Amino acid sequence: MMRGDQAYATPREGRLPRRTGRTVAALAAVVACAALAAGCGIRSTSVPVDAGAAPSRMPCRTTSAQATAPPSEGAAVRIYLVCASQLVTVERTVGVDESRSDPLLIAQALLSELQRNPDADERRAGFSTDVPAGLRVADAREGDPQGTLRLSEQPDDLPAEALAQVVCSYAESESLGSGGSVLLGGPGNYTPRGYLCTSETKTRLGEVPTLGAVKLS
Repeated sequence: MMRGDQAYATPREGRLPRRTGRTVAALAAVVACAALAAGCGIRSTSVPVDAGAAPSRMPCRTTSAQATAPPSEGAAVRIYLVCASQLVTVERTVGVDESRSDPLLIAQALLSELQRNPDADERRAGFSTDVPAGLRVADAREGDPQGTLRLSEQPDDLPAEALAQVVCSYAESESLGSGGSVLLGGPGNYTPRGYLCTSETKTRLGEVPTLGAVKLS
């Protein structure tokens, strides 16, 4: 056989071309991986799987919330702060008694607590507040329905989280709320509206349902 013919000679029996050997090895590896996955109970899928949002690591619970002893000074009240993208109650101590104080004083005390920066314990638990520091609350005007509170900003102009905090903190106050709602107005001549605190209000901070405009008496 001439040297030129050797280059095109058929490989000897029992030997595979180098490229074919690599292909066989790769296929064997794929088969082995598939068998291993089947043995572990893993089912293949051709579509992406939505496992949902990652769970929050924020406990949303302060160590002081576990204490059962009443505060030594002032009265205990509950306000709503933001934690893990929802509203969660926090207990604070104020210098007014909800059962005996004027409703406006109670509203001012609750608003001050909503505006106060969370303490170190609350921050570690993941709490924050979105209520503007410059927000003020005043009594009803002449002609307003009984129980109306007037804010220094139009309620609907507040950030959604801030409005939800104010509405739920007021609506669940024995002195300010009624049936899970509170009457709020702004600085202008707009008619007060009833704002509801519901389970959706606490979990969907962008949605604060209203009862609509309340007729002036």
